[in-house]
Amino acid sequence: MRSHLRVAAALSTAGLVVAACSGAGGGGSSDDAQSINVLMVNNPQMVDLQKLTTDNFTKQTGIKVNFTVLPENDVRDKISQDFSSQAGQYDVATISNYETPIYAKNQWLAPLDDHIKGDPAFDQADILEPISKSLTAADGKVYAEPFYGEASMLMYRKDVLDAKGITMPEKPTWQQVADIAAQVDGAQPGMKGICLRGQPGWGELMAPLTTVVNTFGGTWFAEDWQAKVNAPEFAEATKFYVDLVRAHGEPGAAQAGFAECLNSMTQSKTAMWYDATSAAGQLEADNSPVKGKLAYAQAPVVRTEASQWLYTWAFGVQKASKKTDAAWKFISWASGKEYEKLVGTTEGWAKVPDGKRASTYANPDYLAKGGAFAKQVEEAIKGAKPDDPGTTKRPAPGIQFVGIPEFTDLGTQVSQKISAAIAGSSSVDDALAQSQELATKVGAKYAGK
Repeated sequence: MRSHLRVAAALSTAGLVVAACSGAGGGGSSDDAQSINVLMVNNPQMVDLQKLTTDNFTKQTGIKVNFTVLPENDVRDKISQDFSSQAGQYDVATISNYETPIYAKNQWLAPLDDHIKGDPAFDQADILEPISKSLTAADGKVYAEPFYGEASMLMYRKDVLDAKGITMPEKPTWQQVADIAAQVDGAQPGMKGICLRGQPGWGELMAPLTTVVNTFGGTWFAEDWQAKVNAPEFAEATKFYVDLVRAHGEPGAAQAGFAECLNSMTQSKTAMWYDATSAAGQLEADNSPVKGKLAYAQAPVVRTEASQWLYTWAFGVQKASKKTDAAWKFISWASGKEYEKLVGTTEGWAKVPDGKRASTYANPDYLAKGGAFAKQVEEAIKGAKPDDPGTTKRPAPGIQFVGIPEFTDLGTQVSQKISAAIAGSSSVDDALAQSQELATKVGAKYAGK
């Protein structure tokens, strides 16, 4: 969420986004049986995929891939429009474990089980169980395959903490993180203590904040769909988050999302960052100025044993597509073991789209480059509990989101109000009071069903 739950990301310049959006044909329908249209989020790993496709996948199969690559909020809107109408303009799209069960229930996706059975080299059993389960609908069929998977974790500048004589616990509490943020704020010129998302969006601000709410003992809805957005636990968590980012967070936090925090970390403008595990590959890439300076810890907790999210950007096939065989070939390649090897050998093993296959974490080449974070990522993903992420039972699955269609609008509206509190133009109490009214209307739709 996100990352990813996350997350339009460009490492440093607008040029990367422009290059990504230019695509290879820009989408649009095509009657060519050897051509498919793919609608994709513009995260760094997808930019690598776009770059590698023609000289590898197309060369091997003869199938041309026309990419349309957009920032997260834009791509979600476009995917929803095209798939809900079954317009068939795009054969394949990047969807997450939030959309997959909903889209499958609405019959917007083609099941992939027959393709999986006919492609034993893909090795479905190698997909990490929490990821595979999250892309399997209520009918027991698989509707998407992961490009990469992620949880969330704390990333921090070990050299900065060492210079202050501070030791980060492997499983810190949020209070410990807040105390450390205060100590390292200003440790280097222009460096803040921590970066936390404040940019509005159900997959931006609300992704990390909801994990904080969970571990503080809060929830969006009780098991009977009673809204709990202004309950004491939800309020305590939100005030903690807002106070922390206002006191020791990045400048302009109300407009900072995954991309901005990634830039802040790579440019040594922040000492800690709580966000998607997928960011570690960018931080440890060969061209990263902070490579080798970081260490990683599990997501901070308060009242739960763990608090990380679970998220995957995955590829699904539109049910209306007339090119499902070619679409599967692309997905099998992009989600497969050989693609990971290709990225490792051409782009660097730290940039492998990881978090989805058990074999990745047994690969000595990957571990040699990703050893700084690989163990933490694997542990976080395997330990995620989307059906039981907090201290109370929930009416719908999801850690950093509520697995209902209405959450995109609800989460976005609530995020706007909390972002205003981060900006200082509203109080947390006022934001949550208004948010409770919104959540109550949503809960009423499901209560008694």
